[in-house]
Amino acid sequence: MPETSDTTARAELRTLVQRHGADLANQLQAHHRNTFPPEAEKTIRQFSPAEASRLIGIHEGYLRQVATEGKGIAPTIKNGRRSYSVDAIHEIRKHLDQGARGNRRYLPHRTAGEHLQVITVMNFKGGSGKTTTSAHLAQYLALHGYRVLAIDLDPQASLSALFGFQPELHVGENETLYGAIRYDERQRSIAEVVRSTYIPDLHIVPGNLELMEFEHDTPRALMTRKAGDTLFFARIGQALAQAQNLYDVVVIDCPPQLGYLTLSALTAATAVLITVHPQMLDVMSMAQFLQMTGDLLDEVAHAGASTSYDWLKYLITRFEPGDGPQNQMVAFLRSIFGEHVLIHPMLKSTAISDAGLTNQTIYEVERNQFTRSTYDRAIESVNFVNAEIEASIRQAWGRAA
Repeated sequence: MPETSDTTARAELRTLVQRHGADLANQLQAHHRNTFPPEAEKTIRQFSPAEASRLIGIHEGYLRQVATEGKGIAPTIKNGRRSYSVDAIHEIRKHLDQGARGNRRYLPHRTAGEHLQVITVMNFKGGSGKTTTSAHLAQYLALHGYRVLAIDLDPQASLSALFGFQPELHVGENETLYGAIRYDERQRSIAEVVRSTYIPDLHIVPGNLELMEFEHDTPRALMTRKAGDTLFFARIGQALAQAQNLYDVVVIDCPPQLGYLTLSALTAATAVLITVHPQMLDVMSMAQFLQMTGDLLDEVAHAGASTSYDWLKYLITRFEPGDGPQNQMVAFLRSIFGEHVLIHPMLKSTAISDAGLTNQTIYEVERNQFTRSTYDRAIESVNFVNAEIEASIRQAWGRAA
């Protein structure tokens, strides 16, 4: 009898979990349809003349002058106020670059001899701000004129949702990066899974649960591999090579685990960004994560993988400046890792977390949705972090920061 009761209880638990999963997925889809109807497309807000001029790198007065010179780059005027769309900013940047003299460049695209920057954003523990960091970094770089590809490698697909691609609704079979790295005859080119976004020169490869198939397929592929087969750790790099000349920077949002996907992303990377929440439990978890990562990279290196990087940085996330223990932890990390810790932390902010509730970033929400000081402090923090990462990218190319 006890065995029968135990079996029944387990069956009931399985049924309950399945039902709760289905109910939650249905409600989330209904919520998404209400927030973003099927005919609606996600957009990004207009930018003030001051913001637009900062993004382009010119004075506001010069922006007004340039905006009168060509079609398609005039500001939008509403209630007597001027603003610029991301498309107008993009066109102004191209217009200026065509007439630029000397070494002045408004389109910071990489040139011959400057290799594609592949930034793998990772952490072993959830809740460290990994996806938020990836989204803001990709948008910042694109808004500043770089050609960016964001890759959602996390089966939970939070990055995809932030960009308006709900995994259950908008991402079908073989439409994730799995389609470009799978082992069978259904493998596709990466161009077939790349999608454009509402920001010019920012593309995304969305994710969903299908990515887990790579974790299941790889052991079989290792057992049955033939001479000439591309091993798992080289498959993302091989896929990216197909789009080598189309982008300046690739930002990969990794799953919070050390599986075959993460190892392949690390092998493809030219740079690694590790997010750290400055709490003792998180840092203890990271210590184990780093040791396991090092051991696994040793193994793939022996199998022929490249593990050389332009830079590795730790980003302090969800930082509260008034929290004494957090400050002590940051000082502790700086004493160990030195210059590998970014100077600027990502501040904990209600503006960033509240924006995330509606699948938006701080670059997408309107300033008037928050108190000015809250919004300004949040966007200043995000910009400082991303500008520091941009400096590392430029330094890897041999440019002035």
